[in-house]
Amino acid sequence: MTYQEATEYLFNSTPLFQNVGKDAYKEGLENTLLLDKHFNHPHQQYQTIHIAGTNGKGSCSHTLAAILQEAGYKVGLYTSPHLVDFRERIRVNGTCIPEERVVRFVEEERAFFEPLHPSFFEITTALAFLYFAEQKVDIAVIEVGLGGRLDCTNIISPLLSVITNISFDHVQFLGNTLDKIASEKAGIIKPNTPVIIGETTPETRPVFIEKALRCQASIRFAEEEHELQAINEAYDGTREYQTLHFGTINGVLNGDCQIKNTQTILAAVSELQKTLHISEENVRDGFRNVCQTTGLRGRWQKLADSPKTYCDTGHNVGGISYIVKQLERIPCAQKRIVIGMVNDKDIAHVLEMLPKDAIYYFTQAKVKRALPAEALLAQAKGKGLDGKAFSSVIEAYTAARNEASSDDLIFIGGSTFIVADLFTNIFK
Repeated sequence: MTYQEATEYLFNSTPLFQNVGKDAYKEGLENTLLLDKHFNHPHQQYQTIHIAGTNGKGSCSHTLAAILQEAGYKVGLYTSPHLVDFRERIRVNGTCIPEERVVRFVEEERAFFEPLHPSFFEITTALAFLYFAEQKVDIAVIEVGLGGRLDCTNIISPLLSVITNISFDHVQFLGNTLDKIASEKAGIIKPNTPVIIGETTPETRPVFIEKALRCQASIRFAEEEHELQAINEAYDGTREYQTLHFGTINGVLNGDCQIKNTQTILAAVSELQKTLHISEENVRDGFRNVCQTTGLRGRWQKLADSPKTYCDTGHNVGGISYIVKQLERIPCAQKRIVIGMVNDKDIAHVLEMLPKDAIYYFTQAKVKRALPAEALLAQAKGKGLDGKAFSSVIEAYTAARNEASSDDLIFIGGSTFIVADLFTNIFK
């Protein structure tokens, strides 16, 4: 079996959420516990940090992993989804799991897991936990896939739990109110385990407090700690954070959402310093080197200077709200927005938020959940947005690029999978 055959088997033989959406979602941990027992509970062989939330999980997970790696720890990192290669989901000290190990896992274990009819994420999580044990990592940063309470990562007993924020996403699984969504994500709060909450609302704060009290878990609210004293734009477009306890931090992730993420990360580091050896220099180096150290891509990433071209994986109301504000601040002759979405998002609300003065290139990613470009165009016209439909991200981006002047701004986003197609076919 080749690596391509192994990944095609995983993508096509087990329900993959990015392709089929709700049909891939399996409520409950029965399969996860059976897989965990089969592999002799590998996650118990190393320490873990568990990160949930609607937005910011990926940035926080990667940055914490980078900081821990700078501190000299051997670090596993499990995130989702991938952008180009399945192996991006499972890394040790920034290096993706080898192709050979993925192939061997499928060949050796399919006889066990096939009768369980597991989801893609259940299988991938089992592989990640097993691989981290084989690699003898000191600590693994584990990003929740969806929700928290019933997510298959929720079998771990972490050193620290982190919940970045709560906004509306995956409401068909997690509930249609903020307090219901918060209750699902609060499911990662464990007995006698500290938890960091990045952002709260009047609806979500009581949910977190109540769950922490029941679990006798210490709880810290990052937004109340005032660790960030001042924020300045650096000469190279990055941000300089003047902090209370960590000196001046240069943040290479410069989307507006990263300010809140930075508050969350620093609160988490402060808590981790009670049990781990992490210096101020480790923190600064982790922030500065996160992309090189962990391979993080697609977070308000500049792709070209003329015309200015950015992409971002933000894909729900909370994420798009930051992107819209950032687009408004960049001076340009004309905004050109390449956008596509999947069919289970709050598309109407997102379209209402987008700037009316932009030219749009509506498109669709190569996943089954993608909303057809023509359908997105039809909805967008009803919201006063002007543009054309394109059948692929390549065609949409090429059209935007050909029509843009050097003073224009091009943005590509609306879905993680739009950015994935962009990286797969153009910015490799």
